[in-house]
Amino acid sequence: MTAQYLARAIHFDESDMNIFHAPARTGEWCISGGFEFSNWSDGDLAGKARQAFSNGWLGLETFGRVSVVAVTKVEQVEIDALTAALAAHFVSHYGAPSVAAAQGVAADEIAQMIALCDGQDPNTLLMVSRELTEAGVKEGFRSIEPQSAGIDQFAIHGSLDEDEPHDHEHGHDHGHHHH
Repeated sequence: MTAQYLARAIHFDESDMNIFHAPARTGEWCISGGFEFSNWSDGDLAGKARQAFSNGWLGLETFGRVSVVAVTKVEQVEIDALTAALAAHFVSHYGAPSVAAAQGVAADEIAQMIALCDGQDPNTLLMVSRELTEAGVKEGFRSIEPQSAGIDQFAIHGSLDEDEPHDHEHGHDHGHHHH
């Protein structure tokens, strides 16, 4: 069987902790999770809810949101576990009658995410953007090549401390003086 890829939550700074009502945990598997917004109207799009709607991926462990996910190889056994977890979430949060009944929808959601990650290099970063149109939620995806994923790509939530890179360099210098 060919390798399958899914995406894991990744954090470059603390911004997700501040912008999402419930941030996903670093490293948890994620899907787009646009279904959460299927019945939303403009009135729902305020504050942190708007941020989750606009740019949030859904973590399949905490069901929190994250801005950036990284494509990672996934095993079938993990996919099965994630499908079960998502089906259970549909029962507990969306009123699905049973896990068995929700299994198909859950499998579809995860299959869509696998399709999105298919053909991407491992560690490719993915970002999602949604907007509310008259036809419903419109989802767009952007991928950033692993090698070009400089921190400057993520300055969308405000600027990072300008001094940071220099501190890191000093850190490396100190490493050499230990001998």
